[in-house]
Amino acid sequence: MELPFSESYKIKMIEPLKRSTREQREAWMKEAKYNLFKLKSDKVFIDLLTDSGTGAMSDRQWAAIMTGDESYAGARSFHELKDTVKRIMGFDYFLPTHQ
Repeated sequence: MELPFSESYKIKMIEPLKRSTREQREAWMKEAKYNLFKLKSDKVFIDLLTDSGTGAMSDRQWAAIMTGDESYAGARSFHELKDTVKRIMGFDYFLPTHQ
């Protein structure tokens, strides 16, 4: 018997979403003058502007956040990233940026 595909991970976190009607969404967009940056995030059910909130993080990703070195300079996590970029891409230099 062939079973349907099953994801190879368990979701570790859920967040409630607020549903709205089409009429509400149209009014909110009109209020924001159709500028997505003026639309409040609690009015968004599916964010297609960014990739924020489109997937759950694994237990290892959460662990990395919790154990990461947040020092401003000389952080262990920066050197781990630098070594990984060098190993995979061969780059001696790179510029890490947020999103």
